[in-house]
Amino acid sequence: MDKYNNRETIKNTSFWSTFFSTTKEGKRKFSYRMKRWIVVISIHLLFFLSFFIDLQVLEGTLNGSRFLGFHMIDPFTTLELWLATYHIPINVIIGASTIILVYLLVGGRTYCAWVCPYGILSEYGEKLHNTLVKKKIIKSRKFDHRIKYLFWVGFLVMAFVSGYLVFETISTVGILSRMIAYGWSVALIWVAVVFAIEVFFSRRAWCTYICPIGTTYGLLGKVSATRIEWNDNCDSCMVCHDVCFENQVLEITKAKYDKQREEKGITHEYITGADCTLCGRCIDVCHADALKFDFRLKGLV
Repeated sequence: MDKYNNRETIKNTSFWSTFFSTTKEGKRKFSYRMKRWIVVISIHLLFFLSFFIDLQVLEGTLNGSRFLGFHMIDPFTTLELWLATYHIPINVIIGASTIILVYLLVGGRTYCAWVCPYGILSEYGEKLHNTLVKKKIIKSRKFDHRIKYLFWVGFLVMAFVSGYLVFETISTVGILSRMIAYGWSVALIWVAVVFAIEVFFSRRAWCTYICPIGTTYGLLGKVSATRIEWNDNCDSCMVCHDVCFENQVLEITKAKYDKQREEKGITHEYITGADCTLCGRCIDVCHADALKFDFRLKGLV
């Protein structure tokens, strides 16, 4: 991508070109999408190698794992377990607390962009979806993003009523994580169904409206230390809105807020929306360099 000379929207940019960015000096470098994919693949390669050659670095799956001996448990799985069994083992409490602390530092829904294996598949489905919309083969469908909280509550209620971790049977994240670590299963058919829904019906539907894992991490993201910072170089071109599948978090980039900020002397703001995955796609396409990652506690370091 060459954001300084082109409007790098989803429609006018090829998928594979988004893995590289061109600097102002004309040099090519890895984009944030490339960096994210490298991180996601590396994490799951460690899961794979720990099981198949007993590497013992990152053992288990994304639901529950050990990194160099330290327990790590998914917070939503912990909530399900507590409601289903009315009890949480001490190692689960320690593991969930460790994960919560990490994501309070690195940013809540970074899990979705930098760890989740389904995210990679969903990003490609997103490109296919937008191609079909552009060719007028299908219509673009968007719903109220707050519906995810109904699913979040619903899955927890089902765990409480049934005594069973209901969501885990349909979790695309869990299915793919277990497949990578232990081998494939017929549950992959469900992953294919979800992928098809995202391609032919609604862009990034699973991540945006359904997955309670992302919703849980999003709640942490509201107060996390790492955020996207906006500055007044922004000319409200709206390209960042085009590439962001949770673009409601980029409301502050709209021109209608410029006068209010000018009157208050605001030149920098943090994007604090719970749905921001810190994927960096907005940074990759911002020709004005008005967006960047920032650690809000850097003054204490």
